[in-house]
Amino acid sequence: MRTSSALRMLSARAGLISWLAAAALAPAVAQTVTPATSAASSATAGYPNRPIKLVVPIPPGGAPDIAGRVLAEKLALALGQPVVVENRAGSNGNIASELVARAPADGYTLLASADSMIAINPHLYARMPVDTLRELVPVSGLATNEWVLAVNPSLPVRTLREFIELAKKSNPVLAYASGGNGSQHQIAMEMLKQRAGINLLHVPYKGGSPATTAAVAGEVAAVFSGTSSAGQIRAGKLRALASTGRKRSEQFPELPTIGELYPGYELVIWLAIYAPAGTPEAILNRLNAEANKALALPDLKARFAAAGGLDPYLTSREDLAAHIRAEYDKFGKLIRAVGIKAD
Repeated sequence: MRTSSALRMLSARAGLISWLAAAALAPAVAQTVTPATSAASSATAGYPNRPIKLVVPIPPGGAPDIAGRVLAEKLALALGQPVVVENRAGSNGNIASELVARAPADGYTLLASADSMIAINPHLYARMPVDTLRELVPVSGLATNEWVLAVNPSLPVRTLREFIELAKKSNPVLAYASGGNGSQHQIAMEMLKQRAGINLLHVPYKGGSPATTAAVAGEVAAVFSGTSSAGQIRAGKLRALASTGRKRSEQFPELPTIGELYPGYELVIWLAIYAPAGTPEAILNRLNAEANKALALPDLKARFAAAGGLDPYLTSREDLAAHIRAEYDKFGKLIRAVGIKAD
């Protein structure tokens, strides 16, 4: 009896000691966790408290620049801080992507980029300054557009089908212009060549504008041009045959899509906003929500349309990430099959 009673007393004392030890440790644990959590929450709650930089990988005037500036204006009003556009052109967008990827992941440095920089460049360059799929995270959509297949008016064709038939029997082969090796102009035409079973001579130029000018001048038979060439088409300097979108272009509703003749053909240019990997989720979600609100505004849509037929691109972060991955895989397969190399 005496032994049993002693054991019970020892057990009770041990339990009390364990409880007291745990109670003593609890504040210490709380003190080690709470400050970090509190600091992160405070930084997120106060965002933004200074100007935000939006880096654009081209000189002023191009589609990403125009769309980025319009959205920056709307975001500044919504967030209560200036959103400053900084143009950092060069190396087909790689300079801008590295600048943003290496910036602090705090939501104050963003990138407005075309799909080519994220989904195409990694397949063209043996060495990339950053891994765009891992070191940049999607924030929101920005804008979409499609290409228009246009020919010099002297070419005796008025439809896509007639162009394909002429290309199959032409000797020497018809030439087409692009904005350079590895450009989306070339990729769009290589996709058409594969689907239609035709051969064309590729003539690369230094940019989309010189390529379109070459088609107007008759230096080449055809070119894929953005809907910004609407003026030249309506003036009769180019003849549009088809568009590359999933549905008919709002600017050229009379034009069939290439997919109407070759089901599955689709090439939509898309622009999006990115942040450095590691940016807090709360900040990314805030930016996505404010961007989508801005992109839904009627006056923004009108300004996008006036800037060359751009359409606002509203999307969730999750859907945008899935779209980027799908485009990355699609373009990679084509580039490897054709053997496209960058300049």
